[in-house]
Amino acid sequence: MTTETAEQPADWTEPGPHTVVPGVHRIPLPLPLTGLTAVNAYLLEGPDGLILIDPGWASPANEEAIAAALHALGHQLSDLTTCLATHHHWDHYTQAYAWRDTLRTRLLVGREEHHSIGAYGQHSARFPMHPELLDRCGAPELAARLQTEEPPEHEKDVPYGLPDGWLEHGERIPLAHDALEVIATPGHTRGHIVYQHSAAGVLFSGDHVLPTITPSLGFEMSPAPRPLRSFLSSLRLLLNQPDAALLPAHGLVTTSTHSRVRELLDHHQQRLDEVEHILMAGATTAYDVAARLPWTRHRRRLDHLALEHQMSAVMEIEAHLDVLSMTGRVTSTNNSAVRRYSARSRSSKF
Repeated sequence: MTTETAEQPADWTEPGPHTVVPGVHRIPLPLPLTGLTAVNAYLLEGPDGLILIDPGWASPANEEAIAAALHALGHQLSDLTTCLATHHHWDHYTQAYAWRDTLRTRLLVGREEHHSIGAYGQHSARFPMHPELLDRCGAPELAARLQTEEPPEHEKDVPYGLPDGWLEHGERIPLAHDALEVIATPGHTRGHIVYQHSAAGVLFSGDHVLPTITPSLGFEMSPAPRPLRSFLSSLRLLLNQPDAALLPAHGLVTTSTHSRVRELLDHHQQRLDEVEHILMAGATTAYDVAARLPWTRHRRRLDHLALEHQMSAVMEIEAHLDVLSMTGRVTSTNNSAVRRYSARSRSSKF
């Protein structure tokens, strides 16, 4: 049985607030990004004030959008007491971090995010660990460019640092009525978590499950060594939970988390098959494979993507090759600086 949610605007980025179910309001917030222009924040009532999940990228425009939505509901910014982030990416975390000083709100996030949050500020590069990883994937030119590229203006001087506390898998966060359950869902990032609101029949999925986008894997300062293994396990974990309405960070609310999870599992099975076939055709490295595949819904070539998206694509193929190696469908050699793969010409399911 799925939860009946209130009708939402056809354009999910239309400014809110939009009631999803009683006591849960969706607030789309602007992003300073090309392509991805908004993030959904979700407002709930806590035992001692308001709780906001994923309150966006810190900026005056973001804070104004939240203040306007709160005012429409009869609240003000000072009524916020707690911010919950699904993960540490700036479009989910930085406004909450800035408010620790201005509003004295608490900021909580999954414990395993300490790897990348702790690495921030210790390095001058945006992705300090990725050049070595890209070299291993057979992409030395990408690695060299990544070391010298300046961050875009919208990434400069963004407030960022450690949260007030870390959340554990299975922990319960009190609400005014009932509670949220924390579910660890690593993959998109090492410490990504989702929040299950069983009483309301909804799941706040962050970037783990999105209605139309396939989330990137390991896109962080300190990536996990096997992000696809983690992501697939995290998807299956949600299938073991009661089905719930999907409240994503980007995109429209949908009625079934399970339905979208199955689509994502199918997508990655198809991607694994594609990667294996490209190896059979002669590719030997993660970069070789990534260069022969189409990317995004627009099916773009790898070299037509922005540098950081090229990096993410190559690393995602490396993660798929890791799963193919684990299941015995490919073999790998590590007797040089570049990891090379070959297909065994047989298939299996992950």
